Amino acid sequence: MSKFLKGTMILLLAGLITRVLGFINRIVIARFIGEEGVGLYMMAFPTLVLVITLTQLGLPVAISKNVAEAEARGDTKEIKKILVVSLATTIALSVIFTPALIFLAPYLSKTLFTDPRTYYPLLAIAPVVPIIAVSSVLRGYFQGKQNMKPAANSQILEQVVRIGLIAVMTKAFLPYGIEYAAAAAMFSSVIGELASLIYLMTAFKLKKRFKLRSKFFQFAHSGKQTFLDLMSIALPTTGSRLIGSVAWFFEPIVVTHSLALAGVAAVEATRQYGALTGYALPLLFLPSFVTLSLATSLVPAISEANSTKNMKLIEYRLQQALKFSFLTGGLAVIILYVLAVPLMKLMFGSANGSQFIQLMAPFFLLFYYQGPLQAALQALNLARAAMINSLIGAIVKTAVIFFLASQPAFGINGAALGIITGIVVVTVLHFATVLKIIPFSLHIFDYAKSFLVMGISGFAGYWQFEHTLVNEHLATRVLASTSGMCVSYFLLVIAFRLLKKDEIKLIPWIGKPLSKWAFR
Repeated sequence: MSKFLKGTMILLLAGLITRVLGFINRIVIARFIGEEGVGLYMMAFPTLVLVITLTQLGLPVAISKNVAEAEARGDTKEIKKILVVSLATTIALSVIFTPALIFLAPYLSKTLFTDPRTYYPLLAIAPVVPIIAVSSVLRGYFQGKQNMKPAANSQILEQVVRIGLIAVMTKAFLPYGIEYAAAAAMFSSVIGELASLIYLMTAFKLKKRFKLRSKFFQFAHSGKQTFLDLMSIALPTTGSRLIGSVAWFFEPIVVTHSLALAGVAAVEATRQYGALTGYALPLLFLPSFVTLSLATSLVPAISEANSTKNMKLIEYRLQQALKFSFLTGGLAVIILYVLAVPLMKLMFGSANGSQFIQLMAPFFLLFYYQGPLQAALQALNLARAAMINSLIGAIVKTAVIFFLASQPAFGINGAALGIITGIVVVTVLHFATVLKIIPFSLHIFDYAKSFLVMGISGFAGYWQFEHTLVNEHLATRVLASTSGMCVSYFLLVIAFRLLKKDEIKLIPWIGKPLSKWAFR
């Protein structure tokens, strides 16, 4: 098995575990602090993402790409220089942005978010910035060496620690007010990230082939060209991510102000935003662990192929990534669409948010494509084009949200429609950019078969939920319907030959015998 596929499978497994644990984390938060508390949490969270984006400066992707190229040349000295320069840069930036977040918290909470209670979650999350700054450099190093295990294990550890603390801390602080409980949930994330960093530092110390602290400042001083090489990739990548982070930062601001124009009170706006971003979107984002894993593995794999100008291999890798993204995303979409209401009732004790899932789920198929497409653009030194695409999508999304959410007829549904519009625009632009560079074949017949498989499996799951086990507990009915859709979907995928024999073999535990049965 190639490093690309092996790394992807490791990240897929870790991503699945991480997303499930992360979703359990969201359920725990929602159960303890409700829609209003989740709204406070989700209003503060985009600010953290923006600060982290500025601190990382796009270096994780640049580190992954440059370490992969230096590893191919056997240049250990350059790998050390990449790490030294990256750590010096991210630590210096975190020293600037962490205090800035603390000092700006009162203004952000009172003026921009229209709900002063967001002050406490903003303060609680500030210490995580330097921790993530260092851990992201180490993750980029391991990914560049196409060793995905440390990054995967650290993500799982972070979620386990967070879940272990979050129930205790939110319950302890809830009597003081909903804002303190939301802040406690945020601080649980800080401790989880700290545990993850300790693990990464230990793994790096055990596996490194050089002493990082030896002549650290000498390497940093002589690393001007390395810094420029990193920035040539990092800055356009940062531009793309910064656009997304700034758009996400302004999203709760635009939504709450637009809802105010529509006559919705601040507390109710916080509750509605919590239902959209804390209940519905986490479910829709859950399957993206596949695309994130594929995208992470694609950057070094395509960079390595691009260094030898092997365009055929680049197309093959991208076709594989897009196929896996579409097939896994398609299964997720039909499950979420068919079982939106019972899933929300089962997980959060309320159907609030189910209307957003049914509205947005079909369009999220395009979102699952974004990760591999953006990774390919970054690996092909087209991060600037990806940045421009993201900028266009962010502008369109924000404009649509403001225009629709400010009208009483749409309200919070206008925010959902704006998010959908942004996804469609960015994905289409990314795909058009890739088509200009890579000789890419679009297998229309395979996509038609995939949509047919989705339709048949979705109808089967709907019929099963509505007409079988009707007197059983809701959890039993949801589990039975989900299992039925998964089995029928997988059997139809094999029957329609949407997966090749070698690709089926990659499925853990059952892949080899299944591939023999499917291709008898």
